[in-house]
Amino acid sequence: MKNYRQLFDLSGKVAVVLGAASGIGQASAHALGELGAHVVCADRDGDGARGTAKQIAQDGSAEWVAVDAASGAEIAALAGHAVSLHGRVDIAVATPALNIRKLIMDYTDDEFDQVMNLNLKGAFHFLRSFGKPMMKQRAGSIILCSSMRAVTLEPGLGIYAASKAGIAQMVKGFACEVGEYGVRVNAVMPSVIETRLTAPLKEKPEIYNTYAAHTVFNRWGQPSEVGAAVAFLASDAASYITGSSLSVDGGWTAIDGPPTGLTQTRRSE
Repeated sequence: MKNYRQLFDLSGKVAVVLGAASGIGQASAHALGELGAHVVCADRDGDGARGTAKQIAQDGSAEWVAVDAASGAEIAALAGHAVSLHGRVDIAVATPALNIRKLIMDYTDDEFDQVMNLNLKGAFHFLRSFGKPMMKQRAGSIILCSSMRAVTLEPGLGIYAASKAGIAQMVKGFACEVGEYGVRVNAVMPSVIETRLTAPLKEKPEIYNTYAAHTVFNRWGQPSEVGAAVAFLASDAASYITGSSLSVDGGWTAIDGPPTGLTQTRRSE
């Protein structure tokens, strides 16, 4: 009989989290650390990454490094650093994203490149850099951050949504390629989460309340709720899950528009 508690235990694992300075990345780093992993906290915001590592190290084990998620060379160096220092990487998580909220007709070439270079090309670099050592060690779990915007959107989010849909498809493609080496590849698809990226929306009560009403819980999500999903996908409890994008969206994509209240269901006797 399986020891189900042990399936979630990450003791002895080495995890790298890119985007660990704040938001979903920070929450993911904390979740992995609390479950026993040694966490390499990476972010362009070096001070923020160091702060997260110091918090984890109070009860666990962590280090930090400054890394630009839009630089393929720096992502490759991050993977090399982790492998040379620890001999392996068991878990690799990437969460950084950029959203320039504009109608497609108003987008400049430079803005398009900024979004795609960080969101989509950055994900490609991450898969390639961490996939290689994991294929060699014939084990590992890679987790990217897609979005519910990969499947449903609104005006002004077309380019961001395209990048997130691309991540979901790359996850499927890479999972097909590395499965025979024992490597799993998945993504989380959050909806509206209270992070630094969504802070400008939260400041407008009418927008905050409208978005909350799109979920079945009538509230925004917390980074910790996505971090818990990341930790699950990283663990052996998800050993038969790969090529998937796990919705962590409060039911946003399960319903067609905001809930209108409880429906009376009559059962015929």
